[in-house]
Amino acid sequence: MTTVTDTGAGAPPAEPAPSGDTLKGFFFALTAYLLWGFLPLFMKLVAHLPTLEVLAHRVIWSVPIALLLLVWLGRTSDISRALRSPRTMMQAAVAAAFISCNWGIYVWAISVDRVLETALGYYINPLLTVLVGALLLGERMSRAQMVAIGFAVAAVAVLTWDAGGLPWVSLALAGTWAAYAFFKRTLPVGPAQGFLLEVLILLVPALAVAAWFQATGRGHFFEPGGYEAVLFVGCGVVTAVPLIIYATGAKLLTLSTIGIMQHIAPTLIFLMAVFVFHEPFSQVKLFAFALIWIALAMYTWSFLSRRGAAR
Repeated sequence: MTTVTDTGAGAPPAEPAPSGDTLKGFFFALTAYLLWGFLPLFMKLVAHLPTLEVLAHRVIWSVPIALLLLVWLGRTSDISRALRSPRTMMQAAVAAAFISCNWGIYVWAISVDRVLETALGYYINPLLTVLVGALLLGERMSRAQMVAIGFAVAAVAVLTWDAGGLPWVSLALAGTWAAYAFFKRTLPVGPAQGFLLEVLILLVPALAVAAWFQATGRGHFFEPGGYEAVLFVGCGVVTAVPLIIYATGAKLLTLSTIGIMQHIAPTLIFLMAVFVFHEPFSQVKLFAFALIWIALAMYTWSFLSRRGAAR
């Protein structure tokens, strides 16, 4: 794979890797992964609100925040060209559809106390991305990567047997993110600029949804006290800020470093699910997660070995 994806609430693939790591890039990336890792704490604050309304405001308030950050960083040059390209807009629309599905599933899962399943989904994500790359892009998998995917399949089978059904939340999160990463890589703009393009495309339907909630008396933005309004604006902050920080840091790090750091966010989510939100964690689930951790260790070892050999 030439691209390493994030595990948090929606960061796109990293830009082409530099020749070496920088301390500045490390701290930027670490900050982003920590923010994504603690994101469930914020999402619990909006758990009492309808998922569709939260998703709409997550898009709406991401637009001005992402635009301000990109203007401040001086990284808006690609946007005007992309807006004039029908092909680019179509590619961005497909990516936007997948990321909106991913966000919606994530917000809903947090609100109904299925945080552990979101952690599993983002653990599975890099393995599924490798598989997508092999099946759709003809990228070669090493034996270690194939074995790692086998361990992940075994983990899903164990969880399916334990629950009496597929862990669809985990699979849906990993699947929509892998699809998003696949279409995202075709965009001729940087990841942060691409994110702004995607939320701009989603802005019209998001405004329509928010207006519908208000018109039907179900909206919460104008509730007395302004608490919900602050939360809705916060949805844009926690969506756009970590992503822009990540995109800035990823340009200053090698893919090898990003490949290791991408496990920070789901690990934090996992720990919070078990020790903060006290979600049930049986021995069967422990065994399944152990299989996933073994798979990720093999994937990381294979990835680093291939990067070293390439050098």
